[in-house]
Amino acid sequence: MTFLSIVSACLACRLRPCFTLPAMLLIVSVSSVAAAPLPAPPQLSANSYLLFDHTSGEVLASKDPDKRIEPASLTKMMTAYIVASELRRGSVTLDEPVIISAEAQAMPGSRMFIEANTVVPLGELMRGLIIQSGNDASVALAEHIAASEAGFVDMMNRTAVTLGMNATNFTNASGLPDPDHYTTAHDLGLIASAIIREHPATYKLYSERDYTYNEITQKNRNTLLWRDDSVDGMKTGHTEAAGYCLVASAVRDGMRLVSVVLGTGSDKSRIAESQRLLNYGFRFFRTRKVYSAGEQIAEARIWMGTQETVGVGVSEDLYLTLPRDAFDTLQTRVEMGEYLRAPMRIGQEVGRNVLMADDEVISEVPLLALQKVEEGSIFLRMKHSIQRYLQ
Repeated sequence: MTFLSIVSACLACRLRPCFTLPAMLLIVSVSSVAAAPLPAPPQLSANSYLLFDHTSGEVLASKDPDKRIEPASLTKMMTAYIVASELRRGSVTLDEPVIISAEAQAMPGSRMFIEANTVVPLGELMRGLIIQSGNDASVALAEHIAASEAGFVDMMNRTAVTLGMNATNFTNASGLPDPDHYTTAHDLGLIASAIIREHPATYKLYSERDYTYNEITQKNRNTLLWRDDSVDGMKTGHTEAAGYCLVASAVRDGMRLVSVVLGTGSDKSRIAESQRLLNYGFRFFRTRKVYSAGEQIAEARIWMGTQETVGVGVSEDLYLTLPRDAFDTLQTRVEMGEYLRAPMRIGQEVGRNVLMADDEVISEVPLLALQKVEEGSIFLRMKHSIQRYLQ
């Protein structure tokens, strides 16, 4: 084969993404001390439950998280989420006057005791909704936002789809029993996390222990707020069919957990079982940020470009939740494509990062180029082609 034919053949070589070459192994940390055994999660007297880390999304314990249940007043988390979203958009304000309808006043069950044909600021109704679990406040807000409760329910169901709550259907804004009004522990975890993540100002209302309206003071039914200082929300629910339910969230040492406990036999039981679940998670698990978005994790060799290497990293902060001693055995393996060729754009996938603990793969994330690499001159490309051919 002549020199020119070699060059011609090499210049014809194009990018073939491949991850079959032996990868570079980077040891983050390795401990010779064996990890302590992880005890089984507590078995709760509940129809279904779920415990997960809010930041990483890692599920730490569950029982029938996809079982269809009646949400009762946990429905009001979605009602509050939609109102909070409208507040963020600027379409309503907290001091905006809301005219109370006869339908809102007539709502049965838990109420904040608003009266028909009076005007109540929207912010007061939000407190009545979240702290007092007012069915009347739910309807008043729904009618104000969407002109009717039926229109608001349509917003609730469309929002549920957007959040991935695919096993949920709402028929009202308050949580009154209806055969077609249902959800799951998994889906309730999604709406709880969405409120915490997207609407921190609204979430703070869930920590308030009481609220007075019309000279009537009512206490927050989430008595975990008194029992555990690390708990800062969320919402209770109860009907005869649903049992006693509680979604709770707590923060200890910078780690936020969310528990969903559904269908217990009493108010005391939902509090005690939620406490057991949270204690288990905080005692035996840890959450850490492994990588920051845009942080350079490694360098990749680039051919045919104006530079020979490019920094690679991840697009989003990467958090891991592991058993408390597992971080001592955490290993990182960086796998690059066999042949990475310019031009290369920012954000182009060039490999993957594999995280392992105790020789078990626990996470795989794409590695992306952090800089743009332009294609080099024809002479540089010829040089690289020859180098590739002779390898």
